[in-house]
This record gives sequence, C-alpha cells and structure tokens, in this order.
Amino acid sequence: MAIAPYQGGAATVPGVNRAIKLSSNENPFGPSPRAREAYLKAADGLALYPDGGALALRRAIAAAHGLTPERIVCGAGSDELIALLAKAYAGPGDEVLYSAHGFLMYRLSALAAGATPVAAPERGLTADVDALIGCLTERTRLVFLANPNNPTGTMLPGDELARLADALPGPALLVIDAAYAEYVRGYDGGAALAGARENVVMLRTFSKIHGLAALRLGWAFGPPHVIDVLNRVRGPFNVSAPALAAGAEAVRDRDYVEHSAVTNEVWRDWLTKELCAAGFGVQPSDGNFLLVDTGGRAEAVDRHLARRGLIVRRMEGYGLPGHLRITIGDEAACRAVAEAMRGAPG
Repeated sequence: MAIAPYQGGAATVPGVNRAIKLSSNENPFGPSPRAREAYLKAADGLALYPDGGALALRRAIAAAHGLTPERIVCGAGSDELIALLAKAYAGPGDEVLYSAHGFLMYRLSALAAGATPVAAPERGLTADVDALIGCLTERTRLVFLANPNNPTGTMLPGDELARLADALPGPALLVIDAAYAEYVRGYDGGAALAGARENVVMLRTFSKIHGLAALRLGWAFGPPHVIDVLNRVRGPFNVSAPALAAGAEAVRDRDYVEHSAVTNEVWRDWLTKELCAAGFGVQPSDGNFLLVDTGGRAEAVDRHLARRGLIVRRMEGYGLPGHLRITIGDEAACRAVAEAMRGAPG
C-alpha cells in the first residue's frame, strides 16, 4: 500500500477538441509502415497463441544489433522486464538502488517485490556514479540506471557504467535501461558491457523511436544465467502475436529509425534554442524530450499550454516540481510549443 499507482502522461484536455500530446515521449510519426503492415497481417491469426519464445523477433533484434538471440528475452514493454527483474532478484530485506530522478517504475517495482528502494543523489540532474557506489551495501541486489535518463535527458559515458559495474557487490546486477538509446548516435545502449559482464543487463523498448507503445513490447539482453531466470518467471505467452510481428519489421527498418532520430535531433535542438530565448532553463537532452525549468511557474505554465491544446508532463512525481517535461513532436508541434512558451505567464 506504499505504492502510489503510476500515472501515465495525460492524453486529453477538457474543452479542447484537438490536443497535441507531448507528455509520454512517443514518436510523433508513429511506427514504420512496414511494422504497421505486419500488424495488420497478424489479424489473420488472432485465434492462435503467439510464439512463446519470440524466436523470430529475437532473431530480428539480434541481426539488427549484432547480438546473440539466445541471450535475448522479450517482454510486454520494458516495464514488465523491470518488474520481473525485481520479482526474481529482490525481496524483503533486499535493496534496489537507482538515481534520485530515475524512472518511477524502479521504485514501484522494488516495493511490489517487498524490497527497499534506495535513491542516490544526483549531480547536475545527472546520475552520480560515486553517489551510487556510496549507497551500495551487502543488501543491494539491483541497480537500475536509465541511460539516457528519463526525465532529465542526461546520460553517463561507457567508462562510468563500467566503473559502476565493477563496484557492485557479488550478488547484485546493474540494469541499464536504454529506452532512448536509438536517439544517441554511436551508442549501443550498454550492449557491449552486458555482453562482456556477468552482472550487467540491458533493457530496450519498442515504445519510443519504434512508435509501438500501444503494443507493449520490450526486450532484455544479458548473461545467460539472467536470461534463463527471466524466461522462468515470465508468463508463457507474455507478448502478443501482433506485437511480435510488428516488432520484427520495426527493428529491421533501419532507415525509418534513422529518419526518426535525425528529425528528433533537428527539432530538439531548435526547440531548445527557442525555449532558452524565451527565458526558460533547458536541460541538455540526449532523448526525445526536454526537461524545462519554469522558475517555479510549472503549474501556471502547464495551464497556459493546456489552454492552447498542448499537453506536457508535470514533474512533481520525480521530485522536480518546478519543471515540465516536453516531448519533441513534429515541426508543427514544436512551433506551437515555442509560440506558446513565448507568451507564458511570468
């Protein structure tokens, strides 16, 4: 009962017929046309159970990322995989560690497993490896680190991730949540580290750049002993057939992923400059969103945007009551946000 139910980003505004949703970090262009076509074709087999081992999808993921399919497990979004890791590796008397402004599901999953959540302080809205190491104890079982982080958009370099992995006590796992990895050029999401270490797991999702949030699809890559455990505790048919089909085509369509990443980079940089010119503090971001410091005006600015049909995310739940998180939309959405923020209440 200590768990406050997770609240997703709002999708509607009372009295506004055509709102622009910028509260959940979704791809404004939707999924790849190839993924959409595969989803529609999957309707012919809705009477049949899906492949419980997700073999075709795991092979497609492995081919796209240069990985071994046997070391991949799929889930109903990376949220399910976070919960399964907590269920499998943590319980009463154990601790689950994460950075202070990390993704809310780390704390909620720890509590659901009966474990104790521990938040390490950050430095400049960025995870601090020294602080995380200072919070490690013999009771630590999981360390969750989103890289890039949601909602701050900040990330750590690979050598810092390796330093954290080196410092873990024997039974603990480092879980690198790389939901936004595709938005960072030259970044493997922690795959190389997870491939080389026995105590590192990488999580990925199809909800962000692949535009398949409605299908709830994610995957984990890690050492065989962890993948074996996750396969033992997950449901036998935890991913639907339409999600499997759409996901395989989405990950194969590298041109679409590249287009989405480049377009996001262009408009993220443009909107950052516009918001700074309007007098707001903007945290440099490696994701598809911006964390905006309103100078204590978050409630008023949020209402101002909502009246104009722009739905953004309040940050009280992340311990950042003076901030708003704004997803990078398409050109029209970014221009609408910039214009509205220029006229925001002072």
